[in-house]
Amino acid sequence: MKLLKKSIYVLASVVMLSSCGNNKNEVNDGNDVKMTTETTNNTPLGQASVVDETSDPNILQVAIGSKDHSTLVAAVQAAHIEHILVNAGPLTVFAPVNAAFDALPTGTVEDLLKPENKEKLTNILTRHAAPGSFDKKALMKEATKGRKIYTATGDYLEVTVEGEDVFVGGAKVIGTIQTSNGIINVVDKVILPK
Repeated sequence: MKLLKKSIYVLASVVMLSSCGNNKNEVNDGNDVKMTTETTNNTPLGQASVVDETSDPNILQVAIGSKDHSTLVAAVQAAHIEHILVNAGPLTVFAPVNAAFDALPTGTVEDLLKPENKEKLTNILTRHAAPGSFDKKALMKEATKGRKIYTATGDYLEVTVEGEDVFVGGAKVIGTIQTSNGIINVVDKVILPK
């Protein structure tokens, strides 16, 4: 229940932030933390704009630094949900590699990145995020108990185990990365709504 309330709070914050007007401010607090609040298409970047060279990287920073996740990062930016991936967490993200997006029918990614499809894209992306920390070991534990993973869209993803392999919503977990605000599980497929 606590995680559900936190998820609702995060989503409400997103709605409130997206209603703010355009602005640009820079603040330097003297501790090498620089914050730029800049809005594009009336959507503020919020904490996603914080540049901090001393803290451990968060989910968004790790994704941006991964050449295998450039399509995912472009999609997150097109949906204007960067700030969700930098929240305190804990958050688990199932991050499809570029090849997973390439496997979608021709033209799907390009179509989803269009401004008029922002809501559909946001729904698909938030389906890849779950409140809490679920590394591969935790996912295996959930599968043995017959539990599903609750996502930020309010849906549940089935977790299955085949030998040493873990699948979430049909996508195989091919790697796990610990970040400062949660866990990235690298997956080989885009988890689409049924």
